[in-house]
Amino acid sequence: MTTETTTAARAFRGTHTEGRSPEELRELVSHMGAELELAPAEDIIEWAFATFGERFCITSSMGDSVLAHLASSVAPGINVVFLDTGYHFAETIGTRDAVEAVLDVNLITITPPLTVEEQDAQYGKDLYRTDPDLCCKLRKVQPLQETLDGFDAWASGLRRAETRNRVNAPVIGWDARRGKVKVSPIARWSDEQVEQYIADNGVLVNPLVYDGYPSIGCWPCTRRVAPGDDPRSGRWAGTNKTECGIHS
Repeated sequence: MTTETTTAARAFRGTHTEGRSPEELRELVSHMGAELELAPAEDIIEWAFATFGERFCITSSMGDSVLAHLASSVAPGINVVFLDTGYHFAETIGTRDAVEAVLDVNLITITPPLTVEEQDAQYGKDLYRTDPDLCCKLRKVQPLQETLDGFDAWASGLRRAETRNRVNAPVIGWDARRGKVKVSPIARWSDEQVEQYIADNGVLVNPLVYDGYPSIGCWPCTRRVAPGDDPRSGRWAGTNKTECGIHS
Protein backbone atom coordinates (compact mmCIF):
# COMPACT_ATOMS: atom_id res chain seq x y z
CA MET A 1 0.00 0.00 0.00
CA THR A 2 1.44 3.34 -1.02
CA THR A 3 1.04 6.71 0.66
CA GLU A 4 2.82 8.73 -2.04
CA THR A 5 0.57 10.95 -4.13
CA THR A 6 1.18 12.87 -7.34
CA THR A 7 0.71 16.61 -7.70
CA ALA A 8 -2.35 16.14 -9.92
CA ALA A 9 -3.98 13.69 -7.55
CA ARG A 10 -3.36 15.97 -4.58
CA ALA A 11 -4.68 19.02 -6.41
CA PHE A 12 -7.84 17.48 -7.79
CA ARG A 13 -8.99 15.02 -5.13
CA GLY A 14 -12.62 15.76 -4.25
CA THR A 15 -13.15 18.26 -7.09
CA HIS A 16 -15.42 18.08 -10.13
CA THR A 17 -18.24 16.64 -8.04
CA GLU A 18 -20.91 17.84 -10.49
CA GLY A 19 -21.30 15.85 -13.67
CA ARG A 20 -20.37 17.33 -17.04
CA SER A 21 -22.71 17.37 -20.00
CA PRO A 22 -22.34 14.76 -22.76
CA GLU A 23 -21.26 17.56 -25.11
CA GLU A 24 -18.44 18.57 -22.77
CA LEU A 25 -17.35 14.96 -22.36
CA ARG A 26 -17.30 14.27 -26.10
CA GLU A 27 -15.28 17.44 -26.60
CA LEU A 28 -12.69 16.17 -24.13
CA VAL A 29 -12.46 12.88 -26.02
CA SER A 30 -11.97 14.62 -29.36
CA HIS A 31 -9.19 16.82 -27.95
CA MET A 32 -7.35 14.33 -25.76
CA GLY A 33 -7.75 11.02 -27.59
CA ALA A 34 -4.94 11.61 -30.09
CA GLU A 35 -2.77 13.51 -27.61
CA LEU A 36 -2.72 10.64 -25.12
CA GLU A 37 -2.66 7.78 -27.63
CA LEU A 38 1.06 7.10 -27.12
CA ALA A 39 1.29 8.28 -23.50
CA PRO A 40 2.41 5.94 -20.70
CA ALA A 41 -0.43 4.28 -18.80
CA GLU A 42 0.39 6.25 -15.65
CA ASP A 43 0.05 9.55 -17.52
CA ILE A 44 -3.31 8.50 -18.94
CA ILE A 45 -4.64 7.65 -15.49
CA GLU A 46 -3.21 10.85 -14.04
CA TRP A 47 -4.95 12.91 -16.75
CA ALA A 48 -8.27 11.15 -16.10
CA PHE A 49 -8.09 11.65 -12.35
CA ALA A 50 -6.99 15.27 -12.70
CA THR A 51 -9.81 15.92 -15.14
CA PHE A 52 -12.69 14.08 -13.47
CA GLY A 53 -11.67 13.74 -9.82
CA GLU A 54 -14.14 11.65 -7.83
CA ARG A 55 -16.27 11.24 -10.95
CA PHE A 56 -13.65 8.88 -12.39
CA CYS A 57 -13.40 5.20 -11.46
CA ILE A 58 -11.65 2.12 -12.70
CA THR A 59 -13.27 -1.29 -13.04
CA SER A 60 -11.64 -4.63 -12.40
CA SER A 61 -12.78 -8.23 -12.89
CA MET A 62 -9.92 -9.35 -10.62
CA GLY A 63 -8.15 -11.56 -13.11
CA ASP A 64 -5.16 -9.56 -11.93
CA SER A 65 -4.64 -6.22 -10.22
CA VAL A 66 -2.45 -4.54 -12.84
CA LEU A 67 -4.80 -1.61 -13.47
CA ALA A 68 -5.64 -1.20 -9.78
CA HIS A 69 -1.93 -1.20 -8.94
CA LEU A 70 -1.18 1.39 -11.62
CA ALA A 71 -4.07 3.60 -10.56
CA SER A 72 -3.28 3.43 -6.84
CA SER A 73 0.30 4.52 -7.51
CA VAL A 74 -0.93 7.59 -9.40
CA ALA A 75 -4.05 8.45 -7.38
CA PRO A 76 -4.10 6.76 -3.96
CA GLY A 77 -7.61 6.05 -2.75
CA ILE A 78 -9.04 5.89 -6.28
CA ASN A 79 -12.42 4.22 -6.75
CA VAL A 80 -12.14 0.62 -7.97
CA VAL A 81 -15.45 -0.95 -8.99
CA PHE A 82 -15.83 -4.73 -8.79
CA LEU A 83 -18.96 -6.41 -10.09
CA ASP A 84 -19.90 -9.44 -7.99
CA THR A 85 -22.24 -11.41 -10.24
CA GLY A 86 -22.95 -14.11 -7.66
CA TYR A 87 -21.26 -16.61 -9.96
CA HIS A 88 -17.60 -15.81 -9.33
CA PHE A 89 -14.95 -18.37 -8.51
CA ALA A 90 -13.86 -18.32 -4.87
CA GLU A 91 -10.38 -17.37 -6.11
CA THR A 92 -11.77 -14.25 -7.77
CA ILE A 93 -13.45 -13.10 -4.56
CA GLY A 94 -10.21 -13.85 -2.72
CA THR A 95 -8.26 -11.70 -5.17
CA ARG A 96 -10.79 -8.89 -4.66
CA ASP A 97 -10.31 -9.10 -0.91
CA ALA A 98 -6.51 -9.13 -1.25
CA VAL A 99 -6.57 -6.07 -3.53
CA GLU A 100 -8.67 -4.19 -0.98
CA ALA A 101 -6.28 -5.16 1.80
CA VAL A 102 -3.00 -4.45 0.01
CA LEU A 103 -3.59 -1.53 -2.35
CA ASP A 104 -4.53 2.05 -1.50
CA VAL A 105 -7.87 2.00 -3.28
CA ASN A 106 -11.51 2.57 -2.42
CA LEU A 107 -12.98 -0.76 -3.48
CA ILE A 108 -16.67 -0.64 -4.40
CA THR A 109 -18.40 -4.00 -4.79
CA ILE A 110 -21.67 -3.88 -6.70
CA THR A 111 -24.22 -6.66 -7.11
CA PRO A 112 -27.20 -7.29 -9.42
CA PRO A 113 -30.69 -6.40 -8.11
CA LEU A 114 -31.67 -10.08 -8.15
CA THR A 115 -29.82 -12.79 -6.27
CA VAL A 116 -29.04 -15.95 -8.21
CA GLU A 117 -31.96 -17.68 -6.49
CA GLU A 118 -34.34 -14.83 -7.34
CA GLN A 119 -33.19 -14.86 -10.95
CA ASP A 120 -33.75 -18.62 -11.14
CA ALA A 121 -37.26 -18.18 -9.80
CA GLN A 122 -38.11 -15.39 -12.25
CA TYR A 123 -36.35 -16.56 -15.43
CA GLY A 124 -35.85 -20.28 -14.90
CA LYS A 125 -32.92 -22.18 -13.43
CA ASP A 126 -29.45 -21.68 -14.88
CA LEU A 127 -30.21 -18.73 -17.15
CA TYR A 128 -26.51 -18.70 -18.07
CA ARG A 129 -27.19 -21.92 -19.94
CA THR A 130 -30.56 -21.16 -21.54
CA ASP A 131 -29.96 -17.49 -22.40
CA PRO A 132 -26.38 -16.40 -21.64
CA ASP A 133 -26.84 -12.97 -23.21
CA LEU A 134 -29.75 -12.18 -20.91
CA CYS A 135 -27.84 -13.53 -17.92
CA CYS A 136 -24.90 -11.24 -18.69
CA LYS A 137 -27.29 -8.33 -19.19
CA LEU A 138 -28.97 -8.87 -15.82
CA ARG A 139 -25.86 -9.68 -13.80
CA LYS A 140 -23.21 -7.54 -15.47
CA VAL A 141 -24.29 -4.95 -18.00
CA GLN A 142 -27.24 -3.36 -16.21
CA PRO A 143 -25.67 -3.23 -12.70
CA LEU A 144 -22.55 -1.60 -14.12
CA GLN A 145 -24.65 0.85 -16.11
CA GLU A 146 -26.46 1.95 -12.95
CA THR A 147 -23.21 2.35 -11.04
CA LEU A 148 -21.53 4.34 -13.80
CA ASP A 149 -24.42 6.81 -13.75
CA GLY A 150 -22.55 8.43 -10.85
CA PHE A 151 -19.36 8.95 -12.86
CA ASP A 152 -18.29 10.94 -15.91
CA ALA A 153 -15.49 8.59 -16.93
CA TRP A 154 -14.49 5.01 -16.29
CA ALA A 155 -11.45 2.90 -17.04
CA SER A 156 -10.98 -0.78 -17.69
CA GLY A 157 -8.04 -3.08 -18.34
CA LEU A 158 -9.17 -3.73 -21.91
CA ARG A 159 -6.26 -4.41 -24.27
CA ARG A 160 -6.06 -4.56 -28.06
CA ALA A 161 -4.07 -7.80 -27.93
CA GLU A 162 -6.89 -9.70 -26.25
CA THR A 163 -9.38 -10.26 -29.09
CA ARG A 164 -10.06 -9.22 -32.67
CA ASN A 165 -13.02 -7.21 -31.39
CA ARG A 166 -10.67 -5.01 -29.36
CA VAL A 167 -7.85 -4.27 -31.81
CA ASN A 168 -9.09 -0.73 -32.44
CA ALA A 169 -9.92 0.13 -28.84
CA PRO A 170 -8.96 3.78 -28.24
CA VAL A 171 -6.98 4.84 -25.19
CA ILE A 172 -9.47 7.68 -24.68
CA GLY A 173 -12.83 6.93 -26.26
CA TRP A 174 -16.49 7.83 -26.16
CA ASP A 175 -18.83 5.28 -24.57
CA ALA A 176 -21.96 6.32 -26.48
CA ARG A 177 -24.25 3.80 -24.84
CA ARG A 178 -23.50 5.12 -21.36
CA GLY A 179 -22.69 8.72 -22.27
CA LYS A 180 -19.29 8.47 -20.56
CA VAL A 181 -15.63 8.86 -21.37
CA LYS A 182 -14.07 5.41 -21.55
CA VAL A 183 -10.39 5.17 -20.65
CA SER A 184 -8.22 2.19 -21.53
CA PRO A 185 -4.81 3.02 -20.04
CA ILE A 186 -3.15 -0.29 -21.01
CA ALA A 187 -4.88 -0.72 -24.37
CA ARG A 188 -1.52 -0.77 -26.19
CA TRP A 189 0.15 -3.24 -23.82
CA SER A 190 1.15 -6.66 -25.11
CA ASP A 191 0.82 -9.85 -23.07
CA GLU A 192 4.55 -9.66 -22.46
CA GLN A 193 4.31 -6.12 -21.08
CA VAL A 194 1.57 -7.19 -18.68
CA GLU A 195 3.65 -10.13 -17.48
CA GLN A 196 6.71 -7.91 -17.05
CA TYR A 197 4.77 -5.34 -15.03
CA ILE A 198 3.43 -8.10 -12.78
CA ALA A 199 6.92 -9.51 -12.25
CA ASP A 200 8.57 -6.13 -11.67
CA ASN A 201 5.96 -4.93 -9.17
CA GLY A 202 4.85 -8.10 -7.41
CA VAL A 203 1.29 -7.48 -8.59
CA LEU A 204 -1.51 -9.65 -7.21
CA VAL A 205 -2.80 -12.18 -9.73
CA ASN A 206 -5.84 -14.43 -9.51
CA PRO A 207 -4.37 -17.92 -8.85
CA LEU A 208 -6.66 -19.37 -11.53
CA VAL A 209 -4.45 -17.68 -14.14
CA TYR A 210 -1.72 -20.17 -13.22
CA ASP A 211 -4.18 -23.07 -13.36
CA GLY A 212 -5.10 -22.79 -17.01
CA TYR A 213 -7.60 -19.90 -16.87
CA PRO A 214 -5.98 -16.95 -18.70
CA SER A 215 -9.35 -15.17 -19.01
CA ILE A 216 -11.64 -15.44 -16.01
CA GLY A 217 -15.35 -14.77 -15.83
CA CYS A 218 -18.22 -16.46 -14.03
CA TRP A 219 -17.52 -20.08 -13.11
CA PRO A 220 -20.40 -21.62 -15.13
CA CYS A 221 -19.14 -19.95 -18.32
CA THR A 222 -15.36 -20.26 -17.93
CA ARG A 223 -13.24 -23.28 -18.84
CA ARG A 224 -9.55 -24.10 -18.77
CA VAL A 225 -7.60 -23.31 -21.92
CA ALA A 226 -4.98 -25.61 -23.40
CA PRO A 227 -1.47 -24.14 -23.69
CA GLY A 228 -1.12 -22.25 -26.96
CA ASP A 229 -4.87 -21.82 -27.52
CA ASP A 230 -6.65 -18.48 -27.70
CA PRO A 231 -6.73 -17.19 -24.09
CA ARG A 232 -10.38 -16.17 -24.55
CA SER A 233 -11.47 -19.57 -25.88
CA GLY A 234 -12.40 -20.71 -22.39
CA ARG A 235 -15.13 -18.06 -22.14
CA TRP A 236 -18.58 -19.32 -23.17
CA ALA A 237 -16.88 -22.36 -24.73
CA GLY A 238 -19.00 -24.16 -27.30
CA THR A 239 -21.09 -21.07 -28.16
CA ASN A 240 -20.75 -18.13 -30.54
CA LYS A 241 -20.67 -15.70 -27.61
CA THR A 242 -17.38 -13.85 -27.16
CA GLU A 243 -18.29 -10.80 -25.04
CA CYS A 244 -20.50 -10.23 -22.01
CA GLY A 245 -21.73 -6.91 -23.39
CA ILE A 246 -19.83 -4.50 -21.17
CA HIS A 247 -17.36 -3.62 -23.92
CA SER A 248 -19.65 -4.03 -26.93
